[in-house]
Amino acid sequence: MTQLCGKIVHGNSIKWSILERVTVFKQFFHFIWDRILACSIGKPARVVVGCNKDSDLVSLKISLLGDCQIGKTSFVIKYVGDEQEKKCLEMTGLNLMDKTLFVQDARISFSIWDVAGDTSSLDHVPIACKDAVAILFMFDLTSRCTLNNVVEWYGQARKWNQTAIPILIGTKFDDFVQLPPNLQWTIVTQARAYAKAMKATLFFSSAKHNINVNKIFKFIMAKALEPAMDS
Repeated sequence: MTQLCGKIVHGNSIKWSILERVTVFKQFFHFIWDRILACSIGKPARVVVGCNKDSDLVSLKISLLGDCQIGKTSFVIKYVGDEQEKKCLEMTGLNLMDKTLFVQDARISFSIWDVAGDTSSLDHVPIACKDAVAILFMFDLTSRCTLNNVVEWYGQARKWNQTAIPILIGTKFDDFVQLPPNLQWTIVTQARAYAKAMKATLFFSSAKHNINVNKIFKFIMAKALEPAMDS
C-alpha cells in the first residue's frame, strides 16, 4: 500500500494561426461536453456506422486490467454490443474492441484493450497501458483474492502510464448482494481503502444486469475531456 500511496508522476501570423486553432478546438470540446452532460444515464448514445469527416473524431484509449474470470470481457461486450464483439481483434492474452458514439455532429471513439488476467499476459501490459486515457482496475466483488491482486496490477500499469485516469471496478454486483452482510461490509471497506490509495473512483457493476456499465464510460468521457475544458 505504501507504493500505491506514493506520488506517480515566428511571427504574429503564426501566433494568430495558433490562437484560431485553439479557439476552434475549445469550442469543439465545449460542444461535446454539453452533449455529454445532456445525456441521461439510462439513455445510451447511438453507435456510428460511418462518418464523412475525421476532424470531429475524438479517440479515447481505455485499458482493462485484472485477474482471470472476473468478468472483464463480459463487461466490455455489454458495452460495445454483440455485433462489435464479433469484430474484435483477438490475440493471445489480449482483446481489442471498439465503439464509436455519435453525439450530435461529433464522434467519440473508444478503443478498449482487454488484457487477460494470467501471468503470461503481463507482457501485454506495456502496450495496453501506453497512451491510455483511463485504466480500469477490475476485481470480482465475491472474491477478496482478486481485490488483493489489484495492488499488483496497479503497480504494473503505473510503470508505463502515470497519467491515465484510474478507476477501480468491482464486478458481479448481482452475486455480491447475496453475500452475508458482514462479508459485504469487509469487501466494501477494503475496496474504498484501495480506491483512496490509488486516487481512483470506485464503481460496483454487473454486466449481467447492465449495472453501471454505461455510466462508467460516460464518466470516462467527462473526465477525459475535463483538461480541454480547463485550458
